[in-house]
Amino acid sequence: MINFDFVSPTKIYFGKDRENEIGNIISSFGFSRVLLVYGMSSIKRSGLYQRVVDKLDKSKITHFEVSGVRANPEISLSRLGIEICRMNNIELVLAIGGGSVIDTAKSIACGVFYDGDTFDFNLHKALPTKALPVGVILTISASGSELSNSCVMMDDKTGIKQGFNHDLNKPLFAVCNPELTYSVDKYQTGCGIVDIISHSLERYFCPSNELEFADSIALAIIKDMVKVGPICINDPTNYDARAVMMLDSSYSHNGLTGLGKSFRFPIHAMEHILSAFDIKIAHGAGLSVLIPGWIKFTYKYDIDKFVRFFKEVFDINVADKEECVKIGIQSLKNFFKSIGMPITLSELNLHESDIPNLVNLMTLDGTRLIGQGTIKTLDKEEITLLLKDLL
Repeated sequence: MINFDFVSPTKIYFGKDRENEIGNIISSFGFSRVLLVYGMSSIKRSGLYQRVVDKLDKSKITHFEVSGVRANPEISLSRLGIEICRMNNIELVLAIGGGSVIDTAKSIACGVFYDGDTFDFNLHKALPTKALPVGVILTISASGSELSNSCVMMDDKTGIKQGFNHDLNKPLFAVCNPELTYSVDKYQTGCGIVDIISHSLERYFCPSNELEFADSIALAIIKDMVKVGPICINDPTNYDARAVMMLDSSYSHNGLTGLGKSFRFPIHAMEHILSAFDIKIAHGAGLSVLIPGWIKFTYKYDIDKFVRFFKEVFDINVADKEECVKIGIQSLKNFFKSIGMPITLSELNLHESDIPNLVNLMTLDGTRLIGQGTIKTLDKEEITLLLKDLL
């Protein structure tokens, strides 16, 4: 285990009806001018928007709004939000939604005090030095952005989708009521399950010692999701299952599953290219295709770790290590299919003719390697073979 610093400053208000406390929560921090950031119309149809606004009004909190955040959030809304914050002395950015909304709020919060373009952070041209605080009312369990230091944004003009990590991205508070996720449809719930698994899986498969605290936490979260994921799909108002999924989402991406390890996200790096290449591709759907393919391509470089993974997650006890992994990959695919997720590129409407473009984008025309610092670094030729095997 390597030396590490760890901070998880976000205060969590967890449980039924906690969103109804939002006025008091914000007032307790001394804020009275808030920017609401949310998606399309779902929070208005559900009545959540009006409940939040009513509570803000009751607490004499002035609010402004940025709406229309889409999946694969686009940077132009962040720029709009920054101008609203500057013009109206905003003190807190409140995200009502899931990962895309939260990341947009983070992008706004970091950009307010920066003289350049907020997408510079995502391009790794600059680091934020100050940010507005961000609050969250969570409506979907998936990204873990409510506790993470990550902010992923897309620029439609350049086609670049990229994230940056900084402790200023960690929200001040998160209101987490599992009941707010009841209305998430089966497909998006499935996407969330895969994203939660991937956050822990990619950290788990980075090099570590045999005895590693973070690896045990990562495996526990993945096993949780294999157990409760189908319940959330088939019994969407099961409070206990939704509660477990919500907590797994948060703690799969707040740093616990990589504590004391050096880690990278090679599968996420490749998937961001897929969903930037075609914004209709949901992030979790792209991951469900890539995860088994990545495992098949890399397991030989640390086979014992993959054997442990499949034994613990899918209870596969086969003496032959190669056979264990082979059965395990099929079990993982079967699980993804059982929750309605794709496992081939063709299911994402991607074809062999798209692969050269995808590979060039993933590797910056062959100048970038994927997975440096992980068990296997992938070059342009290897990524080409990996993707062709997924058609």
